[in-house]
Amino acid sequence: MAKASPRPLKAHQEQFRPGERVRVMEAYPLGHVRTPFYVRGKTGTVERLCGAFPNPEELAQMRDGLPAQPLYRVRFRQTDVWPDYRGGPDDVLEVEIYQHWLEKP
Repeated sequence: MAKASPRPLKAHQEQFRPGERVRVMEAYPLGHVRTPFYVRGKTGTVERLCGAFPNPEELAQMRDGLPAQPLYRVRFRQTDVWPDYRGGPDDVLEVEIYQHWLEKP
């Protein structure tokens, strides 16, 4: 007997593409938030789309997290995140961030 494949999640339309510049919203909501404080308000470059997943901020509130949110890996220059960074000028930080936290710069 063949196993049924899982039903695809209903997901938001992808808004960004690899290589595109994005800014992380500078917001400070209460509750469970997956976006690191230190990248809020910073601009980086989409490195890849990781897929679409239920929103963990909604899941933490005992909701279903749907529609799923696209999740992106965003690359930031270390010097853009940490003004006093003393490492190499090409050093980067990569963070996975859900689409609802991203905007066009």
